[in-house]
Amino acid sequence: MKKIYLVIFLTLTSSLSMPAATFQEAAEAYKNQNYTEAATIYEAIIKKDGISSEIYYNLGNAYYKSKQYPKAILNYERGLLLSPGDEDIRVNLDMARTKITDKIDTMERSFISIWIESLRNIFSSDVWSVIGIATFLLFLVGIYLYFFTKNLWVKKLGFFGGVILLLISVISNRFAYQQKEKIITRNEAIIMTPSITVKSSPAESGTDIFILHEGAKIKVTDKVGEWSEISIEDGNSGWIPTSKMEVI
Repeated sequence: MKKIYLVIFLTLTSSLSMPAATFQEAAEAYKNQNYTEAATIYEAIIKKDGISSEIYYNLGNAYYKSKQYPKAILNYERGLLLSPGDEDIRVNLDMARTKITDKIDTMERSFISIWIESLRNIFSSDVWSVIGIATFLLFLVGIYLYFFTKNLWVKKLGFFGGVILLLISVISNRFAYQQKEKIITRNEAIIMTPSITVKSSPAESGTDIFILHEGAKIKVTDKVGEWSEISIEDGNSGWIPTSKMEVI
């Protein structure tokens, strides 16, 4: 709800280039509990004016309120792609996931990998890029201080500070690349049909392996014709018709 009011405020101050009336109509429809109408307006905004994490958040809220949980999950996930550190989106996504059938266990991961992922998700790729460039420029300042000053304390500061700044720059650029790669690759999707039987091969004649229900998150690993090979977080994999899912 917090961002609904934020959108109204931004609209009134004309800080966005999108049509104010359209935002007002969507917010008003949401306020009046016309959630399906609000979702339709937000979808129209995306088609006409492009995407943003705020629009995906509000669209996800509208679908959640109208009990269209798979679409809510899809749009919350899309919002997180653009703004991975947005806690509001993440909380609402977790709430939406409690409304679907499949509760998929994740494969055991090390504390380090979880911590690194959490750190990477604090900022978007653009923010990490800015941090990477800024710290690299400061690293060059540190190198200058080390080689071109005579004060021993300043030399030490330039050397050790430069090393730390270079490390931060490398990590930041790595995180920026990984975040951007997720946006470009788009190899994750949400099941959009009430239930689907995952097959052992890309054909209806394939052996049934397991069943997924709407709202389940999958990773697409390959495509053959109208079929997609998918995997889920517990390590199971198989084939489903591409038409039964929607890419995040």
